[in-house]
Amino acid sequence: FTEIERKFEVSDTLAAAVTPSFDGLTAVAQVDTLPIQALDAVYFDTPAHDLARNRITLRRRTGGPDAGWHLKLPAGTADARTEVRLPLDGADEVPGELRDIVLAIVRDRPLNPVARIATTRHVRMLYAADGSALAEFCDDEVAAGAFPDGGPETPVGSWREWELELAEGCGDRALLDRLGQRLHDAGATPAGHGSKLARVLDAAAAGTEPADTPGPPPADPIHRAVAQQVAELITWDRAVRADAYDSVHQMRVTTRKLRSLLKESEESFGLTDDAWVLEELRQLASILGVARDAEVLAEKYQKTLDELPPDLIRGPVRERLVDGARKRYESGWRRSLAAMRTNRYFRLLDALEELVTAEPAAADTHAPAEHAPVTIDAAYKRVRKAARTAEAAAAAESPDRDEALHRIRKGAKRLRYTAAATGKSAVSDAAKTIQTLLGDHQDAVI
Repeated sequence: FTEIERKFEVSDTLAAAVTPSFDGLTAVAQVDTLPIQALDAVYFDTPAHDLARNRITLRRRTGGPDAGWHLKLPAGTADARTEVRLPLDGADEVPGELRDIVLAIVRDRPLNPVARIATTRHVRMLYAADGSALAEFCDDEVAAGAFPDGGPETPVGSWREWELELAEGCGDRALLDRLGQRLHDAGATPAGHGSKLARVLDAAAAGTEPADTPGPPPADPIHRAVAQQVAELITWDRAVRADAYDSVHQMRVTTRKLRSLLKESEESFGLTDDAWVLEELRQLASILGVARDAEVLAEKYQKTLDELPPDLIRGPVRERLVDGARKRYESGWRRSLAAMRTNRYFRLLDALEELVTAEPAAADTHAPAEHAPVTIDAAYKRVRKAARTAEAAAAAESPDRDEALHRIRKGAKRLRYTAAATGKSAVSDAAKTIQTLLGDHQDAVI
C-alpha cells in the first residue's frame, strides 16, 4: 500500500508542554487516544548504504500492531512511499521476497544491520463522522544506535518527533495540509530528514569520511540522458519483478535507449563497437523481447477476435492464439527473471553506473577530456541509407524488403533517442512517428 506521511521536529520541552489540537476541523468528528506502543526496529542495508542512497528503507520491527518486515520505496512525491510488509518468521535474515524487490540495487552485496531505532509511540487516531479512519498522529520518543562497519551497536542519540500519516485508503492531502498546520501552530517544524534512519546514518557518519553521494547531473546532454536511462532501468527492473503491466516492454525500451545513446557517443564513454557493455545490453533486450513479443501478439489476437462476428470464430481459436501467446509470455517473463538474478546482470548494472559517474573519456592520450558535441548527423545518414536500400528492394520486389524496412525502423529509433537527448524535439517526434509506423508493420510481419 502507499504510505503518505509527514514528520516534524519538536523539542522534548515543547512536546511535554503542548498537545496539538485538532478541534474545529470539519472533517474530524472523533479523536481516540490509543495504548502506548513500544517499537524496536533493526534496519538493514549494504555496507555502502545503497538502499538509503535510493531513499529505500528495510527493517525488521517488533512491537505495535504492524510488527514484521517492512520495505519502504519511493512513490513519486516526497511524502509518499510504497510499503511492502511480511510477517515475522523468527529469522533475522532479510526474506528473499523482499531482497528480490530491490535486487537491482543491492545485487550480490550483503544486507546487514546498519541501525537500531527504539520508539515509544503515543498515538491518536482521527476519524470522520461515518467512523472511517482519516489519519494517525504519533508523538515519538526515539533512541537510536548504529552498527558502524558491521561492528557492535553504538548509541548515536535520542530525540522527539511528531508524525502525521493518512490512514490507509485516505488520500486527502488537503486534510494532511490542515492537520500539519495545527502542528506548526503548536510550535513544530518540518523534519530535516526524510526518515528516522536517515537521521541516524547522518549522525553516525559525522566526523568520518563522507560517503559517495550522487553528484550534479552531467553537463553533456548525452551523458545526462544515459544517467537518466540507467535510473529508469533500475525502476523498471522492480516493476518487471512484480509483473506489472507493460513493465517488460518499458524495461526493454529503456535497454535499447541506453544502447543507442552509448553507441552514438562511443568515444566520449571510452567504448568501441564491440564493447562488452553494448553486447550485454543487446542480449538483455533480446531476452526481454521473448516475453514482449508474446505480449504484443496476445493483445493483437484478442483485439482482432473481439472485433469479429462470433459466427466467424470456429473452434478453440482463442485458446490456441490468445492463451497460447499468454503462456509464451509467462515463459519469457520467467526467463527474464532468471537472467535478472545472475551475476552477469549485476556486473552490467555496475558497468552502467561506472559509465555514468566517470569523467568523459579523452579521444587520445594527448587530448583533453572533451569531444565535439554529439549531433544527429550520423544517425540521420543511417536512416537515409536504410531508406535507399528499402526503395531498391521494393523496386526489385525483393523478399528482403521487410528486413530493409526493419532497418529503417532501427535507424529511426537511434535518431529519435539522439535527437531527444540533444534537444531536437521536432526531429525526435518525427522519428518516433516513423518508428511506430514501421513497428506496426514489423509486428504484422511477425
